Amino acid sequence: MLMRNLDASLLELVRRTSAELPEDIKRVIDQSLQREKRGSVAWNTLSIIEKNIQLAKERSLPICQDTGTCLFYIDCPVGLDQIAFAQSDRAAIKEATVNGDLRQKSVYSLTGKNSGTNLGPGAPVFHFRQHASSELKVSLMLKGGGCENVGQQYSLPMESLQANRDLEGCRKVILDSVLKAQGRGCGPGVLGVCIGGDRATGYEHSKEQLLRKLDDTNPNPQLAEMEERILQEANQMGIGAMGYGGEVTLLGVKIGALNRLPASYFVSVSYMCWAFRRLGISLNDNGEIQSWLY
Repeated sequence: MLMRNLDASLLELVRRTSAELPEDIKRVIDQSLQREKRGSVAWNTLSIIEKNIQLAKERSLPICQDTGTCLFYIDCPVGLDQIAFAQSDRAAIKEATVNGDLRQKSVYSLTGKNSGTNLGPGAPVFHFRQHASSELKVSLMLKGGGCENVGQQYSLPMESLQANRDLEGCRKVILDSVLKAQGRGCGPGVLGVCIGGDRATGYEHSKEQLLRKLDDTNPNPQLAEMEERILQEANQMGIGAMGYGGEVTLLGVKIGALNRLPASYFVSVSYMCWAFRRLGISLNDNGEIQSWLY
């Protein structure tokens, strides 16, 4: 499958993802500002965040100094040349770094050396998800190191929290992850959660939950109710934006579940900062952008 305009489309995806937040995120941030008392520290903090969002879009500049790990999720038809597609993705990342749409943030772990291109072992990250449809969709998430640092993984039962192997135990540890973050990770944030899986697939699935729009409804009624309850309870903790106190600690909670082994019961929590950089595109046969997914 030869797509003549693919490189340009992927470069535009990277540029916009770095500089523009999706509408569902901006809408909730605006609603959060209205909930805080005008003139309070929380209100001022969210006002600065809103101004930052506006300026980044107007000037096409990175919305955060940490342009993050580049996570590509490619929903592709049978027959896509994944090797060639990944090469185009890497070329887009390299050019975006040269253009200043991404900052030189990726270093080799053993030496600390920065390639200056945001390319290297494990960078960027690719998730190819083959489907029966002919549609080709590419989503990109830029996840900063600060919010990545406050992710948590729990193994139930957990005696210290009196958390058993049930949904109530899951609720307790998820709220504990919010308490442990205490404003770190650039809150208000969004939680992506996976109940079950193993240690690796649990974290992977928790990040996939962050691809959901904030205003969607979980198809599982139990998880939908749990998402809403945790969001309400977290916002009653008084942690607030950047940990300065206030009414809004979380912008959203998204929970999924995977099968597990009877011996293990993991709850994996991925935290996303307010600079929730997540966009996506649908491509035609020439690699041109047909539509934006968020």
